[in-house]
Amino acid sequence: MIPATARRPAESALIADAIRAESAALERIAAGLDDPGCAQRWTAAVDLLTACTGHVVVSGMGKSGLIGAKISATFSSLGQPSSVVHPADAVHGDLGRVRQGDVVLLLSYSGETEEVVNLACILKADGVPRLGISCDDGSSLARLSSVHLALGRVTEACPLNLAPTTSTAAQLAVGDALALALARRRSFTSDDFHRSHPGGLLGARLRRVVEILRFRAGDNLPILPDTLDVRTALERSRAESRGPRRAGALLLVDADGRLSGIFTDGDLRRVILADPAALTQPIRSVMTASPKRLGPASLVRDAERLMREHRIDEIPVTDDDGRPLGLVDVQDLIALRIVAD
Repeated sequence: MIPATARRPAESALIADAIRAESAALERIAAGLDDPGCAQRWTAAVDLLTACTGHVVVSGMGKSGLIGAKISATFSSLGQPSSVVHPADAVHGDLGRVRQGDVVLLLSYSGETEEVVNLACILKADGVPRLGISCDDGSSLARLSSVHLALGRVTEACPLNLAPTTSTAAQLAVGDALALALARRRSFTSDDFHRSHPGGLLGARLRRVVEILRFRAGDNLPILPDTLDVRTALERSRAESRGPRRAGALLLVDADGRLSGIFTDGDLRRVILADPAALTQPIRSVMTASPKRLGPASLVRDAERLMREHRIDEIPVTDDDGRPLGLVDVQDLIALRIVAD
């Protein structure tokens, strides 16, 4: 038995070699697009997908089928409805899942997998558009495809050159690239992404900041004129605040009702420590004038960025005319688990 200490260097080398092998295969595929003929085939593939008015149906056997499920999920995530059909099940009734307007993406590294090739034959006879991905353009799958993308011959990262590793990594990268190209072709936006990812941190960061405000102008957030002195502003804020929570800042407006400044609890402590008589000063002289702010279309991720970059805990939110809508507090982002407490 080889001692554990002796195995570790060899294992590290094997891990590094495996990662390099897969990375090199992807680099070769990317470099291939420098060839005009190869680039034209990729464009044809995206054209085929763009014309899809139904689902992108993905099919592959074994490990290719597992990769296909991830590719299908990526298409759906980026706005293109997609589903998975097992090639063996397809000829036993699941062909009914393929409908008019669908495009079928067929995966087989060798291009000779019997179940996948048989499915491609049936789909061709039925006039269903087929996008094939295999090792080269001479495969049976390539000949049966409407458009075919060749991965090139690769050596598996497996030391025995048996377990699908480099080939499946290449399939996944090509599938992801196709989904991203399609999303760009269709001008898929972050708002579109939010609609299909309403949960989790991704969804939370893409929500509009006005949706998560706890402190809203005219509700539980007094909006005060910047002509008041500090003491009067504080007294009016306390009298006009409603609800169990009080905002950690005052929002001040000019004579036209537009945001002119913010005065935080931290500002109050600094002012009092510097001059105990400062409560009689005009608040406009000690407020932060023209503060960082967010607009009605700003996203939670924009609030997170401003708080991190400028080390501030409160950010005013204004309408397009500069009138306050509310105040986003760092506690709002903590509640969403966007930032840590």
